[in-house]
Amino acid sequence: MSALERHNVKTSGSGARSLVFAHGFGCDQSMWRHVAPHFEDRFTVVTFDHIGAGGSDSKAYDPAKYATLNGYAADVVEIAEELDIQDGIFVGHSVSAMIGALSNVARPDIFSTLILVGPSPRYVDDADYEGGFSADDIDDLLASLEENPLAWSASMAPMIVGNPDQPEHGEELAQSICKLDPDIATGFARATFTSDNRDDLPNVTARTLILQCRNDIIASERVGAYVRDKIPGSQLVMLNASGHCPNLTAPEEVIAAIRDFV
Repeated sequence: MSALERHNVKTSGSGARSLVFAHGFGCDQSMWRHVAPHFEDRFTVVTFDHIGAGGSDSKAYDPAKYATLNGYAADVVEIAEELDIQDGIFVGHSVSAMIGALSNVARPDIFSTLILVGPSPRYVDDADYEGGFSADDIDDLLASLEENPLAWSASMAPMIVGNPDQPEHGEELAQSICKLDPDIATGFARATFTSDNRDDLPNVTARTLILQCRNDIIASERVGAYVRDKIPGSQLVMLNASGHCPNLTAPEEVIAAIRDFV
């Protein structure tokens, strides 16, 4: 099976440059449905599902490969190679922001532009770094997810999305998480929340835009500023949005910011 089949890759539009949208943990490519179509007039738009999500081939999940985000970055490179992408644009939400950064470090020729939505290179606090969670917080989060995925998604998804005035988006994320194979969900969460990609940021060569929201419990404004300071020449834009999923709650803000950058 090709990478395009394994990852349920969809393409639309007909532009000379490819614009690849990658989803975060617990999501699938449908989370970009309010954003991606708006770029079909200028770009070849590519969406896909990480292994275990959406219409991907869950049988391709390898716990050893996907124990770190490098396994997911290798998938992105393979997809791009099969599509013959060069000088492409990668838009990554949440954990896919770092997956995109790792893809660029591995193969700078594929993506010359990165747009990172709510990125975090490390979620656990360190001596001189505020990731937003203690090590015990992450241990508890992973243990509760493994013990009862349904309860975890029901309680965490609305908090991640924020915007309590739009409860339908929290419900959508909760349902999306529940569709994941529990073992794959736990493995992806562990790879995500125990990652530390701070040392990779200075090696990113792509022209980079960071999109930040207010009141994001997953990736705070301090984290966004840290990413900006570590990726050479990157820009940080504060969206008029709150929470961690502006592609759902404020798509017009995301669309405008991407258009201004590309």
